Amino acid sequence: MAALAAMSGFLLVPWAIWGIAAAATAGVIFRPFSWPEFIWAVAGAVLLTVFGLLPVSDALAGVAKGTDVYLFLVGMMLLAELARQEGLFDWLAAQAAGHAKGSARRLFGLVFAVGTVVTVFLSNDATAVVLTPAVAAVVRAAKAKDPLPYLFICAFIANAASFVLPISNPANLVIYGSHMPPLLRWLPSYALPSVLSVVATFVVLRWSQRAQLQQPICRAIETPDLTVAGKLAAFGIAVTAGVLLASSAFDIPLGLPTFLAGAATAILVLIRSEHGPLAVVKDISWGVLPLVAGLFVLVEALEKTGVTNDLAAPLADLTGRSAAAATWVSGVVLAVGCNLMNNLPAGLVAGRVVEIARVPEHVRAAVLIGVDLGPNLSVTGSLATILWLTALRREGLRVSAWRFLKLGALVMPPALVLAVAGVFAFG
Repeated sequence: MAALAAMSGFLLVPWAIWGIAAAATAGVIFRPFSWPEFIWAVAGAVLLTVFGLLPVSDALAGVAKGTDVYLFLVGMMLLAELARQEGLFDWLAAQAAGHAKGSARRLFGLVFAVGTVVTVFLSNDATAVVLTPAVAAVVRAAKAKDPLPYLFICAFIANAASFVLPISNPANLVIYGSHMPPLLRWLPSYALPSVLSVVATFVVLRWSQRAQLQQPICRAIETPDLTVAGKLAAFGIAVTAGVLLASSAFDIPLGLPTFLAGAATAILVLIRSEHGPLAVVKDISWGVLPLVAGLFVLVEALEKTGVTNDLAAPLADLTGRSAAAATWVSGVVLAVGCNLMNNLPAGLVAGRVVEIARVPEHVRAAVLIGVDLGPNLSVTGSLATILWLTALRREGLRVSAWRFLKLGALVMPPALVLAVAGVFAFG
């Protein structure tokens, strides 16, 4: 009888872990009671340890696995907040509006170009958090009747351009972990898929907004002066990009270089800034760190249930029978799955699965593309899109989940198909 009870308890453990992980992930996506996302991830991690489903030592080991990601995020958030505080993003957006010369279609293209550059060199979260309010301000100054076509750019390019470089999306670090390929291997693998993703996203998004872009906009756009501190922030970002490209080229983990570059830029900028360090620190979204840590713990618990092995086995089998089929299936499944469970936990699980399955590089590339680009389908797909919605609410704007889904269903699939097809060019 005791043996039966023990067996029953053992069988219930995986279900309990899956239930807590599912509830925590749902909390992150839907934010019940409008509580921040990190509360739900941390609560799930705590419950796993309190109920004895995951030993504290294993939970701490899971947290420790995210060290490189935490350092990367802190460095990038420092750079992004310094740039925002010193008006660099407002200046960039105003420059784009000035060059539009009264053409809504030209402004659309220029904002898309700025969003691409910010995503590539500062990560997709920076595009969502700090470029969105800058674009909203410029669109208001341009007296555009409908600001959403320009603001949609910030959401969609944040994901579409997020695999140009390893630094363009924290999910890239999650999927590759300590096995991040050097830059000279990354670029040949992802250059063509990235170009196809960005171009397809632009073409479909521009076509879908064609009616709204018929309206003229104001030609006289006031361009703010870029202060010395703002120029120093731009210089720091450029130097940081160079440091990270060099680190990637020499196969050095990106977390510590990003953190050090961000800290050095902060010191440099604050020497000439009118703002104090407290102003920078208080406006950074620190909740991202416990959110990511909690997700690492949830994935650590899921791995204890054997789910990663269970998923790795059919992937390895499919790869053995047809690597091409495995590439397409992986990309599509991850692209859809991200919208059901958010791309951070999906990326964490996928990263472990492809490592266990020992898949060819083009299969892993399709997995990464699915995790990075798939979230363009819905508002629940990525942290960047969730942050974009928050930025919109601060501007007094609302986009329903249904409206985004209808647009995402047009924009995401062509970009995904072309990007995954591009993987085979160097596979």
